[in-house]
Amino acid sequence: MKDIDKKSLENAYRLIETCDVDKIEIGTVKGLQEIHKYLFDGLYDFAGQIRIQNISKGGFRFANALYLKEILVKIEQMPENTFEEIIAKYIEMNIAHPFLEGNGRTMRIWLDILLKNKLKRRVNWQFVDKHLYLQSMERSPINDLELRTLLITNLTDEINNKEIIFKGIEQSYYYEGYEKL
Repeated sequence: MKDIDKKSLENAYRLIETCDVDKIEIGTVKGLQEIHKYLFDGLYDFAGQIRIQNISKGGFRFANALYLKEILVKIEQMPENTFEEIIAKYIEMNIAHPFLEGNGRTMRIWLDILLKNKLKRRVNWQFVDKHLYLQSMERSPINDLELRTLLITNLTDEINNKEIIFKGIEQSYYYEGYEKL
């Protein structure tokens, strides 16, 4: 694990341990930026800042930077009352990919905050298989059923269980290619 990733993981633990996570706006771009800044402040000079460059991954081009601010406004306005609506919003935010680096880790925390506050649930990420998750995320812009099924079967009502939260953060780093901790 690179030094940046190790420090951002420590920041993620601190975000939860200090309860600073409870001060973050729910379901907003501002809240997403707050999480990103918390995770990567001092590690990337763009921590918490919406990207102004175009980016792609594995042949998929994320939202064009020229229209990104307008796209984020529309995503923020999406409803978030049901599991299906929340996952649709999560998928759209993933397509937008508002940061140069750290989108996945940031957005999974954002998703958990949203699920916790709206549905009194969170994803128990330690039971979500890396390859199934990544494949379902790749296909989610076309069909979100696979992702919804994968996540709904791994929801828990233990929303304040620190062990589940910390294991989920570790799993999130594992999804990004870092060895399982």
